[in-house]
Amino acid sequence: MLKKNVGTIDKVLRVILGVGLLTLAFTGQTPWGYIGIVPLATALLGTCPAYSIFGISTCGTKQ
Repeated sequence: MLKKNVGTIDKVLRVILGVGLLTLAFTGQTPWGYIGIVPLATALLGTCPAYSIFGISTCGTKQ
């Protein structure tokens, strides 16, 4: 199981970006819009492989 490294604000921004890009694809403006699946998937899973590679985490610290 991958460690969660995507915080709440980051998730919201990823969902907005993903939906926006997919909208471009579904309206026929550009097939590149299907790349919106990536931010949506990382938001839903709560983990980003690129963040893991660079040691980044936007999750708050638990006390």
